[in-house]
Amino acid sequence: MQFDAYLFDLDGTVYLSNTLLPTSRTTIAALREHGKQVLFLSNNPTRSRQEYADKLTSFGIPAAPHDIVNSSWVMVKYLQREAPAACIFVVGEASLCRELEQAGFRLSEEAVEIDVVVASFDRTFSYRKLQIAFDAVRGGARFFATNSDAFCPVPGGGQPDAAAVIAAIEACTKRQVEVVVGKPSRHMIQAALDVVGIPAARCIMIGDRIETDIAMGQRAGMATALTLTGVTDRPMAIATKIQPTYIVQTLAELLTLSPYGS
Repeated sequence: MQFDAYLFDLDGTVYLSNTLLPTSRTTIAALREHGKQVLFLSNNPTRSRQEYADKLTSFGIPAAPHDIVNSSWVMVKYLQREAPAACIFVVGEASLCRELEQAGFRLSEEAVEIDVVVASFDRTFSYRKLQIAFDAVRGGARFFATNSDAFCPVPGGGQPDAAAVIAAIEACTKRQVEVVVGKPSRHMIQAALDVVGIPAARCIMIGDRIETDIAMGQRAGMATALTLTGVTDRPMAIATKIQPTYIVQTLAELLTLSPYGS
């Protein structure tokens, strides 16, 4: 256990939908018993940090909101810095809307009032929402996104994620999304490092996606561990240009990794 902080992706890494993945609970408990910091990261903005903490706790992995960094929380922090007085239209679900309102932002569906359009994972996406986003962006509103995942893994397949919403808005407005705050962006990793308070070189990022989890960890100067419990299998891992430091079949292997760089 040569790292001081272990940063875990959630869906596909610790659990899959509503099923805890094998060895997750015992591995995280062992890391904590050895004094390691454990932080959970998710691009999925459909739950608040409290809701993620409650879900983990229900699996027997005690967690509090400060143990979670998710894309909706990072979006709130980003907007508080970059557009604190913005009126926002959310192409997303109720949880993200609540978080923005609780942070003091005003939400609107009137295009002439909207300063920022936030695109997100939205299982309630509709033509009406696309029309409002189209009118607002064409009228000069800025265009941000919580994450750019192509799909969210679920048992037996996946659900179209924020990339589809972003693509729809880009296609009709001819405007590119300005900022995506979720993995693998610098905004997400900086938020995580701020929480753990440990240099990136003493952290390891663990996840099931090469293009988000592993790419982000590498950019930050972290060691990375790709777990094969989610969207990436071993042939995919071998074929990609982005090579993780480690590949593990289950999280239990994290407890016996060879020294970094050996």
